[in-house]
Amino acid sequence: MATAAALNVVEPTSTGLGGDVFALYRTADGEVGAMRSCGPAPADATIDAVRDAVATTEGVDPADAEMPDTGPHAVTVPGTARGWEATADRFGEMSLSELLRPAIRYAVDGYPVSEVVSAQWRHGEELFETDHAREAYLFDGEAPDVGQHVTLPELGESMRRIAEEGADVVYEGEIGERIAAEVREHGGFLTTDDLAAFEPEFLDPVSTTYNGAEVYELPPNNQGLIALEALNVAEELGAGEHDYDSPERVHYLSEALKLAFHDGHRYITDPEFEQHPPLGSKEWAARRAERVGEACNDDVSFGVPDAHAEDADTVLLCVADDEGNVVSFINSRFAGFGSGLVAGDTGIALQNRGASFSLDPDHPNALAPRKRPFHTLIPGLVDLAPDDAADDWAAFGVMGGYMQPQGHVQVISNLVDYGMPLQASLDAARWRYREEGSLALEPQFDSHVAAKLSRRGHDVRTLPPTRFGGAQIVRNADGVLSGATEPRKDGNAQGY
Repeated sequence: MATAAALNVVEPTSTGLGGDVFALYRTADGEVGAMRSCGPAPADATIDAVRDAVATTEGVDPADAEMPDTGPHAVTVPGTARGWEATADRFGEMSLSELLRPAIRYAVDGYPVSEVVSAQWRHGEELFETDHAREAYLFDGEAPDVGQHVTLPELGESMRRIAEEGADVVYEGEIGERIAAEVREHGGFLTTDDLAAFEPEFLDPVSTTYNGAEVYELPPNNQGLIALEALNVAEELGAGEHDYDSPERVHYLSEALKLAFHDGHRYITDPEFEQHPPLGSKEWAARRAERVGEACNDDVSFGVPDAHAEDADTVLLCVADDEGNVVSFINSRFAGFGSGLVAGDTGIALQNRGASFSLDPDHPNALAPRKRPFHTLIPGLVDLAPDDAADDWAAFGVMGGYMQPQGHVQVISNLVDYGMPLQASLDAARWRYREEGSLALEPQFDSHVAAKLSRRGHDVRTLPPTRFGGAQIVRNADGVLSGATEPRKDGNAQGY
């Protein structure tokens, strides 16, 4: 939690108090569980109300209005503050005040901006249009340069108040009033009642076995079932039996992901509004695997037009200790700084997770009052020796929108099928199935792999490493702790 809070300050381009937070964990006493703290749409946010509001703003017919990517209608109730507090109350040995202290210090005293964060910050120059946002996060109207020493005093003050008064100040107090006022000032529907009604959940994760390991994910409204279905289909196809540098391995794994995306994006939504078929079962995977042959399926789509989630931004951290606790903790505002709105003088940039809703009433993720949107964030947890006397658990994750389940599948396969050490499992070249149907490869793939995938019918592209997510992983193998960090980002693996 202390690290997550600090990242709100030193990587404000990817996470913040205006976003959501999730966790998967295995405790020292053997409990395997999940925490989900993501807020719903406002109670007044009906499809017709948003259509009319967008039509008025953009000068279009309400029937032609689409869910905005940014702005007040993309704001959902933020889950972070209560998620932090619930985590600390249930599991922590330190108070919320102690845990927030380093983040407050960074915000007030300042820090030098790193390379990746500086590059990410530049999108705020166009996104931020209000005085509150530009004053909080731009410096003479510009994003900070690499190494520039910056302070975020308004955010630091909000964190200080949370440390002293608890998360209720965000949901039932003055900070909450400013959040609601900011959204409504710009035409949105969020109210203080929406904030006050929110509570995080502790729930059971979903899981499956993959070639001798048991993999845990978050259930809907998160996309964890996409990763589980893909692993099940890949196991059915024997994808991990092929040589690591073979095109067959990439072909069968990517085909498994195609089917899982197709199903997940047609069925996964807020479970309080609609149930889903058994996407994570072996039986479902066996039927779906029958569709996969030696040539690629070109009629499989993501199925969620204009979901705005393919390359979203996220912060993930994983922690293990010598008592046997392992935790994967993931936080995000969705796309960078989120909606573009900053709540008054709080320094809290509000998420745009509501952009994943559809204004089509027949869509599985159709907007509805107090409905939670389809959520890309998925921490990961794996028991690498479920049938042995050995105690071997890892917490992991791969940041980056729709890259997340694809990254989960690749990291798990690297560990389980090919016995890679942790760092090698993250360093290995990645692929990803893109929303428009192409298969993207990192530049370090051998050219013969790309050529043979093309001959199987794949539309092969080469993309830079920054488009293939960011992973972290920690492991406790019979008391031996290890960790690895993503070479594509500014991450760090640290023992202490």
